[in-house]
Amino acid sequence: MKQIKKKVKEVSPFKNRKFIAIFLYVLCFALFFSLFFRFTWIMVRGEVNGEDLHQNVERLYTRNNILQARRGTIYDRNGNPIAIDATSYKMIAVLTDEWSTPSRPQHIEDAQQVSQILSRHLAMSQEDIYNRLVMDNSQVEFGRAGSNLTFETMSSIKEDLQKEELTGITFEESRSRLYPNGTFASHTVGLAQTDSEDKNHLVGMMGLEKEYDDVLSGENGWRRYQRDRFGYVIPGQEIEEELPVHGEDINLTIDRRLQIFLESIVEEVNSEHSPEYITANLMNAKTGEILATSQRPTFNATTLEGIDHSWQNLLTEYTFEPGSTLKAMTLAASIAEGTFHPNDYFKSGRIQIGGGVVHDVRPEGWGTITHLEGLARSSNVSFIHQVEEMGLDTWKDYLDNFGFGQRTGISLAGEARGSIPFEWPLEKYNTSFGQGISVTPVQMLRAFSAITNEGVMVNPHVTETESSHNREDEFDVEAVNQDPVISKETAAQTLNYLKETVYGEGGTARNYDVEGFDIAAKTGTAQIYDPETGRYMTGESNYLYSVVGMAPADDPELIFYVTVQQPKMNGTITHGSQAVQKIFNPVMKRALEYYSAGKQNPDDTQEYDEEIVSFIDEDTQEMKREFDEAGQVYSVIGTGDRIVQQHPNQGAYEDKSRRILLLTNGAMTLPDLTGWSRNELIRFAEMTGVDLTIDGEGFVVEQDTPTGSFIETGTEIMVQLSSNLD
Repeated sequence: MKQIKKKVKEVSPFKNRKFIAIFLYVLCFALFFSLFFRFTWIMVRGEVNGEDLHQNVERLYTRNNILQARRGTIYDRNGNPIAIDATSYKMIAVLTDEWSTPSRPQHIEDAQQVSQILSRHLAMSQEDIYNRLVMDNSQVEFGRAGSNLTFETMSSIKEDLQKEELTGITFEESRSRLYPNGTFASHTVGLAQTDSEDKNHLVGMMGLEKEYDDVLSGENGWRRYQRDRFGYVIPGQEIEEELPVHGEDINLTIDRRLQIFLESIVEEVNSEHSPEYITANLMNAKTGEILATSQRPTFNATTLEGIDHSWQNLLTEYTFEPGSTLKAMTLAASIAEGTFHPNDYFKSGRIQIGGGVVHDVRPEGWGTITHLEGLARSSNVSFIHQVEEMGLDTWKDYLDNFGFGQRTGISLAGEARGSIPFEWPLEKYNTSFGQGISVTPVQMLRAFSAITNEGVMVNPHVTETESSHNREDEFDVEAVNQDPVISKETAAQTLNYLKETVYGEGGTARNYDVEGFDIAAKTGTAQIYDPETGRYMTGESNYLYSVVGMAPADDPELIFYVTVQQPKMNGTITHGSQAVQKIFNPVMKRALEYYSAGKQNPDDTQEYDEEIVSFIDEDTQEMKREFDEAGQVYSVIGTGDRIVQQHPNQGAYEDKSRRILLLTNGAMTLPDLTGWSRNELIRFAEMTGVDLTIDGEGFVVEQDTPTGSFIETGTEIMVQLSSNLD
């Protein structure tokens, strides 16, 4: 028995090993065939776990580059750029050595030397830059001074740092929109900013930038090519590409010189009197082209300062009761209906009508006066008589025909309709002098155009006809002309009578006279309705003061409409209309001088043999060489390599003794102002947006800011003038 057990014990291990060997043999064959089958399957199908291996290889060795479409440029009527597509750079300083290696440092090592170099290129002092570079942060940015840098500025900084073998400064690239004029019809031109999801895509956020986003944007292209495993492009291959379709350019009706001048005047009044709102709109009386438009509150499109104050475009979205400026239309309707009797007398002061009492701005009146004097003094009672005689239904027809309560169709989003409450007798009569009815500034401009354009209204517009935009019906004057609202004779007579407010004894517009030109005008002082109390406001300055001027009166070229709501008197004015005068008088004078001289610059009245050509987009150094060779007086503003603005503009007559100003696409720098005239200084301030204080008369002998200093919109500079340059 023991022997049998021993034999079993000896045989058992052998059988186990044989069984394991067979098992392993079978397993190896199974694994081999499974792998063979798997590889065969992969080779035939070309995919693993649903992933296409061919596509993966394609992705690994193929590069697809997006070819960015350029956003269209917005130009003024003379070809000056208002909004430009650009690539901008934001500068970042790396302060931590976390990402550095001993052989390849990535952080700031010498803050003192780096700050010295950066101060040459940025509008920051060396001390301010140094303080940022020694902060206890991993990295820092440089605010507005280090943002929106041009390629030229970025390249110059890199080059200077590399020469000194300094590290730690990096740049983040993004597409941007450049608005070289700063505060410039900002709500109308609008704003385009980078898409939150794609930094290389600009999206129109407001104004014309938003309204024409599809036209300005264009379509991106692409380029596809193969490269090897080392990243080098494989030679001899056929590169596939589709070129981008760049966005279309848009030309505005706005005149840059008039716009900049208007902005400067409006800003002065806004700073001095802090009104709730200001609107100022200058329009070509024959075509409806808006030549300049400004408002307060507004914002600087370059710095975005003030953007949070108001997104409302007052030209089209602001509704208000216009007051007596609407009497211009009441007068025209009354003349057309034969109910205006200029030499007939009436009792001024107050009148009971429609179940209520209407009184003049002077409740006791001026006694018994003619209706012509009533027009000059802006008597509400006089206009009540006129509407009463023509009939309320007839008057309502005229309000409708003048376009009130209807959108003009201007190419700006959010245009309001306004309203004409016409239910109760008293509110019907109140519309005769502009109370109760709500309008927009653009509606008033359209209505005034019937008086200046022989009875035919034209639609106000801010962009010139672009056939490719399929929007000709908005801009073509012939397309918007309607049947005359009033006759040619009525329009001429209305203009003649409106001169009485400027030149007649006791006229409310006597202070709006512009030397050298006849003006037809109508002023307004409208009460402001308070929806919280359900009543009109009371108080010394709780009114909307306004004026419309049409000139030259015999055949108007221009309509200028200004409103100022609730200005602060501040001891410098005694009546709110004086704030309106501060805007109207200088702007209307300059505009009339400009347009009466055949649409040439008032400074260009002397004739020369040749006209100035456009220098826009020309190489800066090349232009400097040409001017030096020609003996032309000039000054360059900025560090860029390309000209983006010039003064005088293209078409002005050339005079080698007159200074040509050239603004480049780089950071703005202050030229040597020594010897400059006052007029040249004004043009310099208009071009750059600096806050220039001029003391004395003659020519510049001293400036408080060193030549070559970096400047920007709002930089304060003081210069001393003297007639004795010795």
